[in-house]
Amino acid sequence: MSRQATVSRRSARQAADALSHAQAGAWISRYLTLAAAVDVACALVAGAVAFEIRYHARVNPPGMYVLLTVSLPLLWWGAVALSGGYDSRVVGGGAEEFHRILRAGVSLTATAAIFSYAAKLDLARGYVVLALPSLTALDMVARFGLRKRLYHQRRLGNCTRRAVVVGPSRTVAEMVTWLNRDASHGLRVVAACVPGGRRRRPEIAGVPVSGGVDSVTEAVRIFRADTVAVVNCAQMDSVRLRDLAWALEKTGTDLCVAPALLDLAGPRTTIRPVAGLPLVHLDHANLSGPKQILKAMFDRTLAASALLLLSPLLIAVACMIHFTDGGPILFRHTRIGKDGLPFTVYKFRSMVVDAEARKAELESINEVNGVLFKIRRDPRLTPIGGLIRRWSIDELPQLLNVLRGEMSLVGPRPWAALPYEKAAQAGDHIPRRLAVKPGLTGLWQVSGRANLPWEESVRLDLRYVEHWSLALDLQILWKTARAVVRGTGAY
Repeated sequence: MSRQATVSRRSARQAADALSHAQAGAWISRYLTLAAAVDVACALVAGAVAFEIRYHARVNPPGMYVLLTVSLPLLWWGAVALSGGYDSRVVGGGAEEFHRILRAGVSLTATAAIFSYAAKLDLARGYVVLALPSLTALDMVARFGLRKRLYHQRRLGNCTRRAVVVGPSRTVAEMVTWLNRDASHGLRVVAACVPGGRRRRPEIAGVPVSGGVDSVTEAVRIFRADTVAVVNCAQMDSVRLRDLAWALEKTGTDLCVAPALLDLAGPRTTIRPVAGLPLVHLDHANLSGPKQILKAMFDRTLAASALLLLSPLLIAVACMIHFTDGGPILFRHTRIGKDGLPFTVYKFRSMVVDAEARKAELESINEVNGVLFKIRRDPRLTPIGGLIRRWSIDELPQLLNVLRGEMSLVGPRPWAALPYEKAAQAGDHIPRRLAVKPGLTGLWQVSGRANLPWEESVRLDLRYVEHWSLALDLQILWKTARAVVRGTGAY
């Protein structure tokens, strides 16, 4: 009887775990259903528009194209599904979600071309060119809108995954701190399992410690988690990790393992099986070669175009600065560029003429930790200076530095000589951060700018150096425009 009671309690617990997981993942099902509906609606619109443009003057349009237009939503839904567009792991994933939609569009276009050739169908190129590319673009825009809606819900505390983090106390604390900086990723740490468990400390970074590495499944049940993240945990060997995966499989709880690569993990890592062992291969960063040449060409072309388009604004700002106090229009300052070489950076002057001389008397009210000097309401700002700083217009003359090849549009922050010396004395990874050209904008500008702590700005600079790509540059430039409009951290 006792054995039957034990089995009964175990079954009840497993049923409760399954119910809890189903409730936690309900928002994922709703999101994927909405995404599928949006995809179908985009296919209907794109197909109808292509049909109308191609055959609007026909009294009796070809029946094949009527059938193709009606079938396009189903074909598109199947292409997106086969491309992984409804994978819950890429929900709100940004670039990866867009990549899968793009892959679906390319695959469907290629399939239509191959099928048309094999079946000797005379498909109108105009219809195909209008329908499929416009459908792909429209659906990417719609998915972008869905993602923004999801991010808004996550900032309100909704539509998040509840995670239990397993690992050493220090690593768990770092991961919790990183995840708490931005809620848009949708992963909320609800408990931690660390070696030694609650005997060593009751909580880490505000997260309760549920127990040791042997009590993960119990923590999942208690805190109704749907994700377990194992972070650089030596105690979690291959046997324990395999057993944990089997235990979590019964309730459908996701298991992810974060390697000890931290900011190096990403596009540069690939898993290659060697003798049955999954080895993580780390590629070298792209610091030279054809991609850097392409980046330089892109920078100078865009900088020249921006200077030409913004010339009326630049002239107007220059006149306002000159008529404010008659001082110089541009502020010139020596900065440290790639490979430690100094160069002169240009900015619109936003402070009084003797601002540098008055800096020493304001050191006591510096609001930024580390080697930078920032004051939110700096008394040295001129009336026009506060305005151009609010919209980052004072940075626009640095487009000249980009044209001269001293800076890039996107890169780490340009170092002033004195902060460079201080950071070099502190061993602040200076050589690595100077492996690329400093940027007019960068990851730190789109992540909070002056509101970020010094350590976080250092980490973001290093992250850019390690993960540079032209696609990342385009993403940062897009986010920079939004950051400038909002004025977050601009002072």
